[in-house]
Amino acid sequence: MSVAGITEPTQFLTFHLDKEVFAIDISRIKEVLEFTTVTKIPRTPNFMCGVINLRGSVVPVVDMRLKFGMSKSEKTVNTCIIIIDVAQDDGTTVIGAMADSVKEVVELDPAHIEPPPKIGTGLRTDFIRGMGKQGDHFVILLDTDKVFSSTELSMLQDASKAGAKAA
Repeated sequence: MSVAGITEPTQFLTFHLDKEVFAIDISRIKEVLEFTTVTKIPRTPNFMCGVINLRGSVVPVVDMRLKFGMSKSEKTVNTCIIIIDVAQDDGTTVIGAMADSVKEVVELDPAHIEPPPKIGTGLRTDFIRGMGKQGDHFVILLDTDKVFSSTELSMLQDASKAGAKAA
């Protein structure tokens, strides 16, 4: 069974959150940064770490572990920020996704990608694009456009604007 929108081999950037491996389509990745100082913005969601200055632009940074209901990230030498383009109705938003570590870029054939699991009605899995099979392990392929709701993206944009004014 194939996954909609993946009809040819696709490259994904894989990264760790706790003991799980997640992946994002490489075409959505702008760059990967070493962890840097993050300026906290008051009254933002708990998963928002704050903002960083990326060559003069204010970029909101999200702790992906908190976003997915895991324990808060502990900063290590491997902690990084993945800069991602997220599509919205009115354009694109750039966000920083904090991950425990980046693993590698892998190419997955459509035959090695299963549709997201159907887990009843109580759990949201619409942000999972598919499950990539890599040997005997699964990689959770994220749909970056669905990880954040439009309300959350608006809050992130507002926080970026607040961070820009403070700077």
